[in-house]
Parts: sequence; C-alpha cells; structure tokens
Amino acid sequence: MSRVFNFSAGPAVLPKAVLQQAHDELLDWQGSGVSVMEMSHRGKEFMSIAAQAEKDLREIMAIPDNYKVLFLQGGASSQFTMVPMNLLGDKTTADYAYTGHWSKKAVAEGKRHCDANVVVDTSADKFTTLPPQSGWKLNKDAAYLHYTPNETIAGVEFNWTPEAGDVPLVADMSSSILSRAIDVSKYGVIYAGAQKNIGPAGLTIVIIREDLLDLAGDNVPPMLHYKIHADNDSMYNTPPTFAWYMAGLVFQWIKKQGGVKAMAEINKRKAGKLYDAIDASGGFYRNPVQKDARSLMNVPFILVDEALDKDFLDGAAKTGLVQLKGHRSVGGMRASIYNAMPEEGIDVLVDYMKQFQSEKG
Repeated sequence: MSRVFNFSAGPAVLPKAVLQQAHDELLDWQGSGVSVMEMSHRGKEFMSIAAQAEKDLREIMAIPDNYKVLFLQGGASSQFTMVPMNLLGDKTTADYAYTGHWSKKAVAEGKRHCDANVVVDTSADKFTTLPPQSGWKLNKDAAYLHYTPNETIAGVEFNWTPEAGDVPLVADMSSSILSRAIDVSKYGVIYAGAQKNIGPAGLTIVIIREDLLDLAGDNVPPMLHYKIHADNDSMYNTPPTFAWYMAGLVFQWIKKQGGVKAMAEINKRKAGKLYDAIDASGGFYRNPVQKDARSLMNVPFILVDEALDKDFLDGAAKTGLVQLKGHRSVGGMRASIYNAMPEEGIDVLVDYMKQFQSEKG
C-alpha cells in the first residue's frame, strides 16, 4: 500500500527519510547486532546516540551554553505540573496566558500549586484572536509567565514573543518547536511533546536556563525535579530510548533541509497555499481565526454547510488525504501541516478542495 498524506494533529507525520533509516537500522544499529530498542541506555552505543541528538538540537536551535536540554517522559501535560513545582520557589503566584485548549489545561494545573493569574483570556472570542500584550494584566512579582505559542485545536499562533522582563518566560512549544527560528535566550523554560515536530510519542524535550534549576523545594519528587534530571543527563530512570533515537534522526533531517530557517520558509509557503485556497473559495470554506493570528502548523476550516463534512472526508480519504476531521470542540476540518508534511501534500489537498467545491458548491 502506498503512503497517504497524513494531516493528523499528533502523533503526526514523520519524514519519510527518517522512517526509512529507522527501518534499515531496526534489527541492527550500525553493526552493533542489536536494535536501538534493545540497547542499554547506559551502554556506549546509546550514549553516543543521546549525545549526538542533544548536539544536533543545540545546533539547529542555537541553544546557549547556559541552558540544559532534558529528554523526559510524561508528555507536555506533565510539564503543566512540573513547571510550577520547579519554578515557584518562595513565590505564590504565576502569570498565564489563556488562549486555547492547551493553555487552559496549563492554567488548571497551575492553580493546584499557586495563584494562577490569567493575564489574557480569549475564550469569549472562541480562541480566534491574540490581543496585543499592552492589554495583558501582568504581575511583576510572578514566578514566571506561561504561554502556548501555538494552539493545535483552534489554530492560533503567536507571531511575536511576549516580553516578560525579569520574570522567566515559559513556553509550551509542543506544536511549534523547530517550525521557525526562535531566540532561546528570551525564555526561561521551553518544553515540547515530541509527537508533532520532533518524533514519536513518549518523549518530551525541556530546555531550561541553568539558574532556574535550584528553585524547587525538597518536597518535589525526584521524577518531577528538573535538577535531578539535569544532574543525571536525563537518565535518572530509563529514558524513552527509541523515541530519543528517532528524535535524533529528525534533527539530522532538519539539518539536511537547511536548518530551522529553511523549514520556516517551506512552512510559510505551505500554509500560504492552504489559506489562500480557503480565502479564495468565496465562503465555501472559512477559517475562523483572525488573519494575524493564524497558525503555520494547524489550519482549521469550516465548510459552508456542515452536512457536507462527511462527503468531504470520505472523498479526501479516497484521494489519499487522511486525518482531516476537525476537533469536536471546533468542528469542520483541520489540516496539521508540520515540518514533515511535504509540500506535495498541500498541493493535493488544495486541488481536492477546489474539485469538491466545484461539485458541491
């Protein structure tokens, strides 16, 4: 069976070249006689894989030397708890931007540990806008400012970085990491679940400024303590070794594409083609997000008549376009077009959308 164009929001499409390399090395990694899945995480083979993956990530993201890179389990959802447990220190409040489904979950977990001050709330607009920071209600005494640069469900994305001053800026970059260049030095903590732009599910990347590692109290359990993971090179327990290996292959693939800046240009072109098709449909398709807040990674769109949704999805599947159904809270369709989605997939989708409109419009 030939591969389809997979628009899943996550676990998401992986680069074909990466899958092929993993396939070729599955039974025997570089003459070791064993699969990566069978290796001791403390053996020289896997230690070399881990070291190379971190080196490549540091290179493509230009991560400063005063930041630790952690390869953890638990998904980004665990970070909703780990962030306050590790960063509050002797403070009792933290700032949160509430701009979508995932930031809502971060706020809820934050409230378990502190006074979670919501500095901006876009729920009344159904998460379709991103108000300028001039209207945010920031607290200069907050332990940190948390935001979600890209919301996968609503399809909204910050095209700017909030200014936090002396307050550490914390970002859940699960669905935007590696899609464009960022200045890591502006952040205190960046975290990201792997299953969108990095690799298979089961791995979470945390990039943390070293001065923030000593804020956690003795009551923080070892498995939730950033410093313990940092002191043990992310191997306090057995890490998700195969997901770590796959992430390393993705980092190498990004380098071969020309790095993150080159990926950003491709991503802008892909998203532009899809948004142009939506906007030129005369209302047959509609993206509900304010134009300056549209996501490069997740593009929701609504058909003029929801009774056509099933026909659209059935026809798309026959064309080799899968996982286009929108989240139940939004409805309609959603195309997740992460780094590994080839531009050809966007072209096929746009052609199908035009054909469907000509038949049903």
